[in-house]
Amino acid sequence: MNVLVVDDELVSRRMAAHTLGRAGYEVTTAQDGREALEILARGRHRLVVSDWKMPRMDGVELCRAVRSGGFLHYVYFILLTGQIRPEETIEGLSAGVDDYICKPFNPAELILRVNIGRRISGLETRDLTIFALAKLAESRDPETGTHLERVRSYCRVIARHLQGDAKLRREVDDEFVGLIYQTSPLHDIGKVAIPDAILLKPGRLTEQEFEIMKTHTVSGAATLDAAMKEFPDTPFLEMARDIALGHHERYDGRGYPRGLCGEATPLAARIMALADVYDALTTRRVYKEAFSHETAKSMIVAESGTHFDRQMVEAFLAAEQQFMAIRQRYAESEGGQGGGKVLSAAESV
Repeated sequence: MNVLVVDDELVSRRMAAHTLGRAGYEVTTAQDGREALEILARGRHRLVVSDWKMPRMDGVELCRAVRSGGFLHYVYFILLTGQIRPEETIEGLSAGVDDYICKPFNPAELILRVNIGRRISGLETRDLTIFALAKLAESRDPETGTHLERVRSYCRVIARHLQGDAKLRREVDDEFVGLIYQTSPLHDIGKVAIPDAILLKPGRLTEQEFEIMKTHTVSGAATLDAAMKEFPDTPFLEMARDIALGHHERYDGRGYPRGLCGEATPLAARIMALADVYDALTTRRVYKEAFSHETAKSMIVAESGTHFDRQMVEAFLAAEQQFMAIRQRYAESEGGQGGGKVLSAAESV
């Protein structure tokens, strides 16, 4: 994330920039509020650390200008001040300041508060983007029902189980578990590009129609790639893109769209592959009745190491009671559908 440090004192400005640079941030500096506004107008900075007392335009004036400036993204604003009297706190908060740091600042505290700002900014972008994109996908597929809720819950269960694997513990941390729960509803975002005659067809697809349906993986990835260009500091979009593109890949390389083998498919997509197929098997579709958990389980186990990563199957088996509970919790009303035409391991049913 790019951080803008604003301070008229050269030493303080350099100290803050050095501290944040060592913490991995890209830092731009400005000598006063007016220069800072010119930099912010370029749209690359989502977080500002500004001194209060400065010539031409002080920190509070800068914050007011930011809040009224019509910026595309929310700018998290941290104010540096020598002391925080009650009246100053009120003045700063009224101007839109998000946080305060006393000068001279403690480097560890500066990093901590900037980390908090980054996390809050990321949550705002993530939640708004996921909500908008998921609703877009739902608007094109009336069969969605509670499919998204079930699948995201299945993904979280698998991911939590994988946290106990020593080889995956570093990759599958709490943030990973949270992200896969948040981003998995975007796995079929590419269906917005599929013609109604195919997407809404009440029955099995022909071979030619299925080839068109398969393009939803590439279309979804392209949509999320475009979003990543607008929001480059958003790791959740990278995971969402990986899931959208790779959730129909097979462990043996016979999936689509790229025919990836084994661990060449991102972990999040391998998790989604199993969760999506389980939901396809255990929910009623226009072309089939819902299979029991035991039937779906036997089909998934039969394709361990071919369609599915063995580790994902092992996690599924270890957590099958949770899968059954999730399925029951989101049991759809009589006549409800599932999650669209998930034609992968369930293609023969």
